[in-house]
Amino acid sequence: MPYYVYVIELGKEFSKTSRAIRENPGAKSDKPCIYVGSSSKTPEERFQEHIEGSRNSRGPLFSRIVRRYGIRLRPRLYQKYNPMITREEAETKEKELTTKYKKRGYTVWSN
Repeated sequence: MPYYVYVIELGKEFSKTSRAIRENPGAKSDKPCIYVGSSSKTPEERFQEHIEGSRNSRGPLFSRIVRRYGIRLRPRLYQKYNPMITREEAETKEKELTTKYKKRGYTVWSN
């Protein structure tokens, strides 16, 4: 089964939330707000789940932050890494991308 990382652009209003400020002390106002995630589903499928508020028998399959602030996928920020062979590889890449974009001054959310 292939695994993927994905990046979703978030509305600028997310950068003003206490969560964003707490998690992104070096964020620059001229840089984008993004959500970084990983999944066994394609980035397009995951984006739809977040936006639609999908659930399964175990609960929500979406991030409330993406549901509220999500705008669109940003393929140029992740496409070259996909697909990956293991979940561990995708989760590691998710952490790497989160760190990379935070260092560049983006407001980043990942969980």
